[in-house]
Amino acid sequence: MQTVLTIAGFDPSSGAGITADLMVFAAHSLFGTACITALTVQSTLGVRSSHPVDAAVFGATLDCLSADLPPSGIKIGMLANATNICVISDFLATYRASHQASSAVQIPVVLDPVIRSSAGRELLDHQGIAALQARMLPSVDWVTPNLDELAVLSGEEVVRREDIPNACNRLQALAGRRDGRPLGVIATGGHLDPPDDYILTPAGAGLWLTGERIDTRSTHGTGCSFSSAFLSRLVLGNSAIKAARGAKQYVAEAMRTAEHRGKGYSAMNYLWPLHKP
Repeated sequence: MQTVLTIAGFDPSSGAGITADLMVFAAHSLFGTACITALTVQSTLGVRSSHPVDAAVFGATLDCLSADLPPSGIKIGMLANATNICVISDFLATYRASHQASSAVQIPVVLDPVIRSSAGRELLDHQGIAALQARMLPSVDWVTPNLDELAVLSGEEVVRREDIPNACNRLQALAGRRDGRPLGVIATGGHLDPPDDYILTPAGAGLWLTGERIDTRSTHGTGCSFSSAFLSRLVLGNSAIKAARGAKQYVAEAMRTAEHRGKGYSAMNYLWPLHKP
């Protein structure tokens, strides 16, 4: 069982963030470790407030975990602030250098760029967004923005389906990976009809991943769980396109089989693969 690390916020309702990521990893037979960027006060009704973890504690946690339980893949979610982004970027550079010295296998790093909650609450300020663009994007292999996040990060208008490929190409061009390899982009189209996703590979190939509209209110954490499932499948050896298709199918089934909880938009059935007959 391989170890994977999630770096994200803590959602006490277990709909998204650290708690959801750990369930996604478990559903893919991976052992998950976690480093919390921020504590949130939220439920199925939305986010009330967010409280970043002290940078010294946050950085020490990353160093402690990587020394004892080195991950084979890393998923990054809610970043909280520019300080955390700088800490993560420095950690990734150091960890990758030490890992590559002892292994030929590259560690995939997937970023789900959480900027706002689904209800519109700001979770990353302008300084944080600037740091995300300058420090975080050059440090990761894949980024999985929703359409609003794609518009912010690319600087392009994303209103129609036809806008998405151009914005993904623009984001890839702006990323400027430290190792010279292009950034992979998956734009999650949950608000499209039909909810198709668009994948732009590091090689520059673009492909639409078809989706289906599922009538449910168990939609909390769809973007977060997609990126975690995508990372899981990369770690398990899937190609990028196969991993993206599999992650999309995983999220669809998690929505379809979910039991609604709470008064708002509740968590999906993250552990459904463990309960198949």
